[in-house]
Amino acid sequence: MSRAGRNWLILLFIIAAVLIVDQATKRIVMDSMLVGESRQPIPALVPYFQITRSENMGAAFGFLPQGGDVFLIIAVVVVSAMIYFYPRIPVTAKLAQVAIGLICGGALGNALDRLQHGSVVDFIHYQIPGFLSNVSNLADHAIVLGVFLIFIDSWLAERAKKRADSLALHTSDESADSRFSD
Repeated sequence: MSRAGRNWLILLFIIAAVLIVDQATKRIVMDSMLVGESRQPIPALVPYFQITRSENMGAAFGFLPQGGDVFLIIAVVVVSAMIYFYPRIPVTAKLAQVAIGLICGGALGNALDRLQHGSVVDFIHYQIPGFLSNVSNLADHAIVLGVFLIFIDSWLAERAKKRADSLALHTSDESADSRFSD
């Protein structure tokens, strides 16, 4: 199989894995909890972490709660664009390739919720009392991780480019010095 074929299979595998895990966890929560119900799977982490079932009409992590249909359209456009540009990602940009799969899988997981339920099922509840309380899901976390990996990949590529440019400049300076010393 060609390298391009392997890259497409890896992308599809990552998207499918994110979708399966995301939808399975949401199904477990929907089948076992009522909206608003909370559980504390690790008592030592209460109140910082718990499982709380909620329905989210907005974007990732509950932002812009009135934009449900808009976010469905945005998800489809973003996934389509990423799949269109996927073949243009350099072969060496492995983190970016994984990141695209995570983002697409997460976006599709939340889009599937919007189509099936009219809202996104959230259940991962983090909070810092008096400062932050947020309920999200694994699709949201896949998207955030994917974006983070793209930043890391970009930063690493920029570092490698600067290092290569510096080495090339150093090598050309040595070549110039050797011409003058002969």
